[in-house]
Amino acid sequence: MCFMNFSDIAKNRQSCRSYDASRAVETEKIASILSSARLAPSACNSQPYRITLCKGEAARQVAKAVQGMGMNKFADDVPLFLVLSEMPYSATAALGARVKHNDYRSIDIGILAAYITAEATAQGLGTCILGWFDDAAIRRICSPEGAVRLVISLGYASEGDKLREKKRKDPDELISVVE
Repeated sequence: MCFMNFSDIAKNRQSCRSYDASRAVETEKIASILSSARLAPSACNSQPYRITLCKGEAARQVAKAVQGMGMNKFADDVPLFLVLSEMPYSATAALGARVKHNDYRSIDIGILAAYITAEATAQGLGTCILGWFDDAAIRRICSPEGAVRLVISLGYASEGDKLREKKRKDPDELISVVE
């Protein structure tokens, strides 16, 4: 599936919870996703994060680390995981964060996750952004730099994973116009 504009990507992207374990993700698609991730905007272009790609045995271990208390059972079929960790700011971004009393790193990581999932969707892949994981286990598995903030599953959706109807708030509940 190839999308030509962002609206198509936004309408078709959803959290994938059913992966085709028999399909490997092509190296070119992984490279495209990571290339787009590098282009994600961040405060003062500081890119205060690190992406760790887990595949093979590491991915199998990450799958277990995201399944605590019966959560994320689909993870056993996921071929790849991206671990997003928070890194220190550049001096300029750190100063701006102090002056404005706002640590923008979590915002920057959210934008990074959006770029990753959008590009994955454009490449015909499924993703799920996971905030439920065993931090100590993730650290043992892939030794990420910085504090682990999110884990993103990545792979081909199974044939049974159909596009679901989006349940979103009405525009009036989300949007205000001021003139």
